[in-house]
Amino acid sequence: MKVAMAQQNYHIGNFDANFEKICQGIKAAKEQGADIVVFGELAVCGYPPRDFLEFRDFIQRSEQVIEQLKAVSEGIAIVVGAPTINPVIEGKDLFNSAYFIADGEVVHIAHKALLPTYDIFDEYRYFEPASEFKVLEYKGKRIALTVCEDIWNIGNENPLYTICPMDEMVAQEPDFMLNLSASPFDYKHAVDRIDVLRANVERYGIPIFYVNNVGAQTEVIFDGGSIVMNDAGMVVDELPYFEEMVRTYELAPLMGSAGVVAKDHEQPKEKMDLIYRALLLGIRDYFGKLGFTKAILGLSGGVDSALTLVLAAHALGAENVRAVMMPTEFSSDHSVSDSVKLVENLGCLSDIIPIQNTFQSFRDMLSKQFEGTAFNVTEENMQARVRATCLMALSNKFGYILLNTSNKSEAAVGYGTLYGDMCGGLSVIGDLYKMEVYALCDYINRDAEIIPKHILTKAPSAELRPNQKDSDSLPEYAQLDEVLFQYIENRKGPKEIIEMGFDKALVDRTLRLVNMSEYKRYQTPPMLRVSSKAFGMGRRMPIVGKYLL
Repeated sequence: MKVAMAQQNYHIGNFDANFEKICQGIKAAKEQGADIVVFGELAVCGYPPRDFLEFRDFIQRSEQVIEQLKAVSEGIAIVVGAPTINPVIEGKDLFNSAYFIADGEVVHIAHKALLPTYDIFDEYRYFEPASEFKVLEYKGKRIALTVCEDIWNIGNENPLYTICPMDEMVAQEPDFMLNLSASPFDYKHAVDRIDVLRANVERYGIPIFYVNNVGAQTEVIFDGGSIVMNDAGMVVDELPYFEEMVRTYELAPLMGSAGVVAKDHEQPKEKMDLIYRALLLGIRDYFGKLGFTKAILGLSGGVDSALTLVLAAHALGAENVRAVMMPTEFSSDHSVSDSVKLVENLGCLSDIIPIQNTFQSFRDMLSKQFEGTAFNVTEENMQARVRATCLMALSNKFGYILLNTSNKSEAAVGYGTLYGDMCGGLSVIGDLYKMEVYALCDYINRDAEIIPKHILTKAPSAELRPNQKDSDSLPEYAQLDEVLFQYIENRKGPKEIIEMGFDKALVDRTLRLVNMSEYKRYQTPPMLRVSSKAFGMGRRMPIVGKYLL
């Protein structure tokens, strides 16, 4: 028997395009001589469909695609994810299901049992969990068919769940496992995924074909990395990250291999390389799936906007990216000269639009109201908002999407101006701490100096008042980022962080800033997710909470 894995990039709700893509995968699998071709979780409608699942028409369109797939299943079995209607009145209206289609018929449907409701996931909002677990037989082989999370509760060890689907099916003596996944990317997840698959193989003693989606759906990025693992727990193959691919495997060599010494075929999992490729895919899919081609951003001469510009140029092509420099009296000479050098290195479009006169006009207009007050953050924010107005005007006039250039450290502590530098249609580096921004710049410059060295070595500054530095308002980023990571990613409270050796005043100040700034984050553009806990849909906090304030 030959099994093909189809790692593909779907478009939520674009049923015609998804069907055509699945058909392309079927064609490729047939050409490779496959008996079975396996697609990802909810491939028919795209993942995560969210509240589209509440539309009856959406479900009917999905069912129509299943009917179309039945018509093209001659000579090959198709395993594909799609929602199904729950016929029982009690419970949720839908299941998250894996269809096994062969010879024009639906031979078997396996429903997902473990429905995650943590981080970005909210599946129990829509789906009923499976209560029956049956192995299917095809061409003399017994197959355990599972969906994503169903293999993550090995031996009922995860306290989130009360059942382990594979424990229920192992008594039926399956020959191998098929798992349909939509497993989101974060820079540590690829390693965790292999550990989980190996734990399954070691427990059940059978090979596994793990098929993961690829592509970005707004802020959530899927990295692919589909895996074939033999019954000795060795990685036979791992498909490329962030690329579509159809590849076929002989089943026989994967079985009866206990005791065989083999080298794993795992890909390198270097953090910055993964993040770089994830962000490029995130940008391309955000633009492509919305039907846009061109981006614009404000280029300040600082590291954040420099990195955002490079990523946009690499993702979309330099000819499709426009950088705008908007100096005022507080802008240093090097903020423009460094920006010009970067633009020349990339070959993108650029403008220099001085905003000093406009900024002064606003001050003059409000001079009566501001009489007797000192220059402060109000005037600083006015400059940021003038810049945002210019960028949005160019965006509207020429059809650009404005890219936000704020990093995670700034977003965490509220170091940004609403309706100013926090504007944009997409936040490209909003899930990168400041020190990670520098590390990714170093990665980009590993072979040649694309980002001018001076941008990376000068002290960070918003340049909104004379001789301003970020350190005037914030702790040093190296210290700040460590505290933020413990609070945001590791969800540790102030006492726990202080017990780790961090200064109490630093911890108290940092955590207070984070919680006070929640209202700002509610108004920011979607941030491409590359960590295990990003701001946005995966982190839900009350705005008016009192905790730590």
